[in-house]
Order: sequence, then C-alpha cells, then structure tokens
Amino acid sequence: MSETQSSERITVFSDYVCPFCYLGRESLRQYQSTREAELEIDWHPFDLRSGKRNPDGSIDHSVDDGKDEDYYEQAKQGVRRLQDKYGVEMDLDIATDIDSLPAQIASYYVKQHYDYETWLTFDVAVFEALWQDGQDIGDEDLLVDLAEDAGVDGDEIRSALADDGLRSAVREKFTAAKRQGITGVPTFAYDGHAARGAVPPEQLERLVEGT
Repeated sequence: MSETQSSERITVFSDYVCPFCYLGRESLRQYQSTREAELEIDWHPFDLRSGKRNPDGSIDHSVDDGKDEDYYEQAKQGVRRLQDKYGVEMDLDIATDIDSLPAQIASYYVKQHYDYETWLTFDVAVFEALWQDGQDIGDEDLLVDLAEDAGVDGDEIRSALADDGLRSAVREKFTAAKRQGITGVPTFAYDGHAARGAVPPEQLERLVEGT
C-alpha cells in the first residue's frame, strides 16, 4: 500500500451515546469494505448532552432541552428504519440516561497515546458495549475492561478518567466542533465537504471519491 493510500482519512464527528452515530459507522464500514485503499477514521468527539451539563461536567437531567416524547418516538422510528436498511441488530433504540463523557475521555486518551488500530478496536468496542449489549459506557470498570481487551493498560484509563486536564481538553474539543459549524452528529467530512447523519454507503462514496 502506498503512503498516500495508507494516510487517507475521513473526519468523523460523533458521540457514542448517539444511535445514529453507531448506524453511521456501520454505513462507513460497509463503504470501507468496498475500497481497495484503506480509509482511516479521524474521530472528533461531540457532546449531545452539552446543554444539560453542569460546570463540573455532570448532567442535570431536569434541564429542558426541547426533546419531548414525540421527538424520541420519531428518533426510535428512524433508528429502526436504518437498522433494517443496514442490517444491524441493536439492543437499544436510544440511550437517554447514559453519560458518554467518560467514554469520550478514554477514547481521546487512547487515540493520543496508542496506534490507530488499537484506538479503532477500543472505539468499536465502546459502541458495541452500548448498542449491542446495553451496557453503561459511563462506567469506569467497563471502560477499563474494554481498554484492556484492546491492548491498553487499564491503569492508564483510570488515570485518564481522573485527569482534570484531559477532561478539559475533551470539552474544548466539543467547543471546537461547534466553532467549526458542527451542529449534529454524525457528521462526516472529507476534503472540505461534509455529510450529516447516518447517510448510506453510496453517499459516503460520493463524499470521498466525488463519484
């Protein structure tokens, strides 16, 4: 594989707690499987719970974010439709009570300190733990287990989750995404163009290849 091929990357803004991000990644995987050249993921975290966060990062579930029962019912219908379209089984439709911030901090740490394949293994495991197994990805012990399975030192993950500086860096990434005009996830970006939502593989192909 040439250096150009091996370094080709698509930027993905996402939040683990977003079902459409999980479905969008499945669409991306299906597109990736049709390519001869590798297409790496340049992941950027995004916080769907930003409007409900307290200054210390905890979530205040009493805050009205404008998402009522009708909103969630429509979201569930959209998730089920895309499950059928992409051939994906999911344990959950939505995850309103899960805080993804710990998972995003852990993932950011792994991305910064380990190779791409190790990060990708951990990243996929986090998505599957929530959406396939219905587990709480805000739980430190679960994140340690997932990290160790991916080849990451579990003690490093515990230290990362306790690191206020790292937490601040991830929250700054959330802010940076909004400054770049990202208002929803998943958002896929490549060479100055973007596609928002769990778009089908053929749309990702057009985004990347211009066909």
